Amino acid sequence: MAKVKMSKKSTKIDMTAMCDVAFLLLSFFVMTSTAKVPEPLPVDTPASTRETKLPETDLVTITVGKEKVFFGMVGQDVRANALGKIAEKYKLSFTEEETKRFSLIDGFGVPAGSLKGLISLKSDERNKDGVQSGIPYDSIDNQLREWILAARFATKELHQKELKVAIKGDAKEEYPTIKKVIDILQDQKVNKFFLVTGLRTEDF
Repeated sequence: MAKVKMSKKSTKIDMTAMCDVAFLLLSFFVMTSTAKVPEPLPVDTPASTRETKLPETDLVTITVGKEKVFFGMVGQDVRANALGKIAEKYKLSFTEEETKRFSLIDGFGVPAGSLKGLISLKSDERNKDGVQSGIPYDSIDNQLREWILAARFATKELHQKELKVAIKGDAKEEYPTIKKVIDILQDQKVNKFFLVTGLRTEDF
C-alpha cells in the first residue's frame, strides 16, 4: 500500500507587524523619557509611603545635605529675573551672557559673591565635589532667605502665580539643618511646601 504524502507547509513567519510594534514602542519610550539632570549635591532621600507629584512649573527645590544648602529654580526666565534681584541686593553686576548662562543652571550652592566664578565653569566642573560650598543660611548672612524672596517675586512678576517650594534632604541629614530651612520659609509666611522622600513626595 502506498504511503500518503503529507503536504509541506511553509514555516516562514511574517515579522513585519511585530517589527512595527517594536519600533513604535521604542519611539514612544524615547520621546516620553527625560534625562536625569546632574545635581550639585546628590542626596539619599528617606523612604515614604505617600505619593504626590511635584509641580513642573513655578517651583524651587532646596536641597540639604552635609549641612550644606543648594537652591534650584524651574524656568530660565525665573532664574534670570531672580539673579537680577540678587545682583541688586548685593551690589553685583552680571553681563547679558552671564545671565543667560546662569538661566541654564538647574541648581547651585555658592555665596552670591562666588556666582561669577560658578557661572564661568562648565557643567561637569560645577558638579565636582568641593566646588560648591553651599548657600549661607545663618543669621549673620542669610542668603538663602534672599534667594527665596527673589524667586517668589520673580514668579509673581513673570507668571502671576505663587511660588511652590520643595525641600529635598538627605536621609542622614541632621534635623537642625532642615529645621533652619523650614524656619526661613515660615518667616516669609510659606507654611505649605513639599518634602521630597525617595521617589515620592510628601505634601505639607
